[in-house]
Amino acid sequence: MKKNSRTFFCCQACGYQTPKWMGKCPDCGQWKTFVEEMQIVKPSQEARRNTLSLQSKPVPINSIKLEDEYRLLTGINEFDRVLGGGLVPGTLVLIGGTPGIGKSTLMLQALHGLANMGHKVLYVSGEESIKQISLRSKRLSTVSTNLLVASEIDIESIQTMIKETRPDVLVIDSIQTMFNPDLTSAPGSVSQVRESAIKLMFIAKKTSVPIFLVGHVTKDGAIAGPRLLEHMVDTVLYFEGDRNHVFRILRAVKNRFGSTNEIGVFEMNETGLTEVVNPSAIFLSERPVNTPGSVVTSSMEGTRPILVELQALASSTNFGTPRRTVLGLDQNRVALLVAVMEKKMGMNLIGHDIFMNVAGGVKVDEPAIDMGIVSAIASSFLDKPISDATLVFGEVGLTGEVRAVSHIETRVNETKKMGFSKCLVPESNLKRMTEVKGIDVIGITTVAKAIEILF
Repeated sequence: MKKNSRTFFCCQACGYQTPKWMGKCPDCGQWKTFVEEMQIVKPSQEARRNTLSLQSKPVPINSIKLEDEYRLLTGINEFDRVLGGGLVPGTLVLIGGTPGIGKSTLMLQALHGLANMGHKVLYVSGEESIKQISLRSKRLSTVSTNLLVASEIDIESIQTMIKETRPDVLVIDSIQTMFNPDLTSAPGSVSQVRESAIKLMFIAKKTSVPIFLVGHVTKDGAIAGPRLLEHMVDTVLYFEGDRNHVFRILRAVKNRFGSTNEIGVFEMNETGLTEVVNPSAIFLSERPVNTPGSVVTSSMEGTRPILVELQALASSTNFGTPRRTVLGLDQNRVALLVAVMEKKMGMNLIGHDIFMNVAGGVKVDEPAIDMGIVSAIASSFLDKPISDATLVFGEVGLTGEVRAVSHIETRVNETKKMGFSKCLVPESNLKRMTEVKGIDVIGITTVAKAIEILF
């Protein structure tokens, strides 16, 4: 029987389709990203489309019965926290990160934790042979009889494998290597990634098997493939961190079954990833003593307060335009705060290069760290150190006022627990919070008043 085919040009950056080749994608603006693809639709496929239905008819929502224990725990507390308390049956999780950051290592360790609890798990790799997976598993000490491994890229063969083995959890590493024989395009193309992800989504919803999809990222940091991929899945996780640092941050940017503000902190070593139970102590362990340009501030990551050290260096510039080099912070936010300091505090920073860094390779983007940025820059500019027992936080407005922040009592309690004796907080927060004994909490209304107290 004759096959029906359709030829089109597809943007490999965003998935935009057009019947003719174009130099620039009108959707994402990328140049020379269109590739000719051909989609072949067999009549047998058209006949099978009706079988993809997840449900035959709608039912009242109050008639749906839920089990008490509806989440699977991986045994890795940091991982379970980011997922929202564990794995929901039938969920589709997409985890992305730069090459070598530890995505496959995290998946193997999570599956090993599930296997130790008696769950049958399946790890399918399209990049490694089963011998290579075995070598890495022995190095990580993740060998278990309940952990099944396979090396396969054919999505139809994987479907058959799932029906035969009936795993409790499935990992696909990676989604960009999956191949659908019904399409003529190469693995990794937009069509292949989209169709493979759709089939895996139907498997997850019909069988209630949680599925992890490991995804590659582009040079811009976004997950490679169509943007539709992030819309289809239930949870999107990004594994962040500098390869030159031992710390890794697992961050949720989308989660239908939990908060998107939670993060998990890990430390990479020879035996794999190790949980960091107290991130504040780790990030402050190498903090310099009585050094200008260093200050500690508090950032909320979900329900967890984390104390981080901000470092600033203000030096005279040799060029007409001063440099603003920022690592781990929003560069536009730092430039805004520098302008506030010049206008409201009279500091002549226009003739100084300013360099800022978050110690430990962490990325922080919360407005509550504004006072920490201002304090660090002022300390370096005045060449006066801030007391090691002092912590500052608060949002700074364009008129120099210090605005209230959320979770004030949680931040202050974490500050006290880490051994700080003085904490500068917004005055409006101080009026509403209960008294915390053992720490001197000082309210500030403007950045000028804060600088007077600190120096």
